[in-house]
Amino acid sequence: MADASMDDLAAEFDAIASGAVLELMASYNVAPTDRVPVVLERTDEPPGRARQLHAARWGLIPSWAKEPGGGPPMINARIETAAQKPAFRGPVARRRCVLPARGYYEWRRGPGRAKQPYFIHGDGGPLAMAGVFEWWRDPSVPDDHPDRWVLSASVLTTTPVPGLAHIHDRMPVLLTAAELPDWLDRRNEEADALLDLARSAAARAGAELTARPVGPEVGNVRNNHAGLLAEAVPAQLPLGG
Repeated sequence: MADASMDDLAAEFDAIASGAVLELMASYNVAPTDRVPVVLERTDEPPGRARQLHAARWGLIPSWAKEPGGGPPMINARIETAAQKPAFRGPVARRRCVLPARGYYEWRRGPGRAKQPYFIHGDGGPLAMAGVFEWWRDPSVPDDHPDRWVLSASVLTTTPVPGLAHIHDRMPVLLTAAELPDWLDRRNEEADALLDLARSAAARAGAELTARPVGPEVGNVRNNHAGLLAEAVPAQLPLGG
């Protein structure tokens, strides 16, 4: 969920905002394939302009894909296996990014169909979710068209910190300001060391998260308003939930 202004996010992450990202509206219920803000470094920019804030499709499109809708959107990648997966191997080594968000929703499931949504967030500032990105060339668009290249991204996930394990068995990999320079550095291709860095950071950053129950409206992406964040009386899940 991203509800900060793009100018504020650019300032928070010391990045230059691209023109397209400034068009993004606040979203309180982001859906797969929606455009979301991402922070990345460009290798073709002069010093001082390398770190940029862009708008990216949430759901990575591999560079070799024939079309963007060839399967379920790849919105997440498990940090334990991402470096071995064909779609993520190159991005993990050379195209890492951060997806800033105020928080995220997760569902606690009970027996049968019982479930309760939670909004999981930090102390008010944006979370820095570690991710990877890719550029995909749309063959249906002419070479001189500005939309010929599609930027897409996925969030890396890991095992949850103890305080969140009762809600879900995964959580986003979260970075602190100290890890951002190494994670975003496109010249660093030591994937194993960077993934270890991210796992360690996630354990520390995740311990600062707070989860509050919210209403079931978040289950429908057509609902997108600030009221979704309001605390709700949690559902009474059956024993064992």
